[in-house]
Amino acid sequence: MALNRRDFLLGTAATAAGTGMGAPLAAQSASNSGAEGARRRPNIVIYHSDQFRWDFIGANGLNGSTHTPNLDKLAAEGTNFTHAVTNQPVCGPSRAVMLTGCYATETGVWRNGLALRKDLPTIATELRKAGYSANYIGKWHLAIESKAEGGGTGPVAPEDRAGFDGLWEVANALEHTSHSYEGTIWDRDGKPIEFKDEYRVDFLTDRAERFLRQKQEKPFLLVISQLEPHQQNDEGRMVGPKGSAERFINAQVPEDLRPFPGDWHKQLPDYYGACEAIDASVGRLRTVLEEQGLADNTIFVFMSDHGCHFMTRNPEYKRSAHNSSLRIPLLIAGPGFEPSRQIQEVVGIVSIAPTLLDAAGAAIPASVQGKSFFPIVSDAKARTAWPSEELVQISESMTARALRTREWTYCVADPSGVTNTPASKNYHEYQLYDQRSDPHELVNLAGRKEYREVAGRLRQALKKRIVASGEPEPEILPAKLYP
Repeated sequence: MALNRRDFLLGTAATAAGTGMGAPLAAQSASNSGAEGARRRPNIVIYHSDQFRWDFIGANGLNGSTHTPNLDKLAAEGTNFTHAVTNQPVCGPSRAVMLTGCYATETGVWRNGLALRKDLPTIATELRKAGYSANYIGKWHLAIESKAEGGGTGPVAPEDRAGFDGLWEVANALEHTSHSYEGTIWDRDGKPIEFKDEYRVDFLTDRAERFLRQKQEKPFLLVISQLEPHQQNDEGRMVGPKGSAERFINAQVPEDLRPFPGDWHKQLPDYYGACEAIDASVGRLRTVLEEQGLADNTIFVFMSDHGCHFMTRNPEYKRSAHNSSLRIPLLIAGPGFEPSRQIQEVVGIVSIAPTLLDAAGAAIPASVQGKSFFPIVSDAKARTAWPSEELVQISESMTARALRTREWTYCVADPSGVTNTPASKNYHEYQLYDQRSDPHELVNLAGRKEYREVAGRLRQALKKRIVASGEPEPEILPAKLYP
């Protein structure tokens, strides 16, 4: 029987890890529970950083002040998806999209504070069917917040954990149950795990290292979900490790921020420090994987849920169609993800779950709306055929939809200003940016007569994407005035 490329790579990775190649994975059912078959599947670690800008990774070559040697090494040893975007630029909805492979309006979490649909398959439920354990550490943000004794938010109920039934050390809204040097998360039995006098990034890294050093009877999925470099909500500021503000006081200001008012001049030093702490954490965990003999058969993903525009585009940090909100770092190393490969096609968070299921040889459920981008890593023909466009749903700041391509960002918004609904039947053209000549998005071209043909083409493409996402086709009126 012929081996396809994915099965060959998984078999080779298993050999490198010393487990023996055995029968080809293609001969096994995705739900095969045999220990021999399960051991050959790659472990998967998803390292999820909150509000981490894509251009704050040194490997992306745009920021002279970033110091991210461990993330740069990850990019060199794996695949760097340089045009990855979020499909919903806000915390909870983005996480729901990533775990399910469905758009936010399908997951039940179209804005923050809502609970993930319990009937929807997730990467955790599907990998468990393939013989994996499913483990989670850190910020969840996908359950209705319950009140703990004495105030604050309590533990997440088992039925709200989306299939993660292994290690569970989580706070639903970590920003409300902790500060940078103290706080609480809860274990699977609802018992508190407290920390004090240790930077929050390092504390969660300690918990992940503890898990990785334990003997693993099954291949595992481990999600480490950090809060940093997201702001500490009740303090209204980013908080890096002690000394960050002094060390990064003269750090580079990204070009998309410089022309606009915002709070970047106050927040950037600590933001840089928090990003540096995340980088050190990634380095620690990858070292542990090496020491435990797990690295060769582990897919390691570094990503974020959205970016950060430092109040330059609206009165907060995300929820807009700009690169500073939409573009995310996405680095993947391990079996099937080739070293020093840059993929410039546009890919979305909605496709991460099917991609990882594909790479693990697990079945992709019919509910998934994203498409695996695993084939484009090494297949030039697959890259040529890849559509390189993504639908973006925006809520809370406005009710809006956007289409992001390599060349354009096209955004439409409900002109009534309504923000308490998942979608609208009526939109007006709001923003049009040329990514080739204006990558920092300084000039909005919406309404200019010389761009009407482009806008019309993008309008039709956006409508098709909206319908494909499960929403009814809306009316989109063209902009009549150049702003």
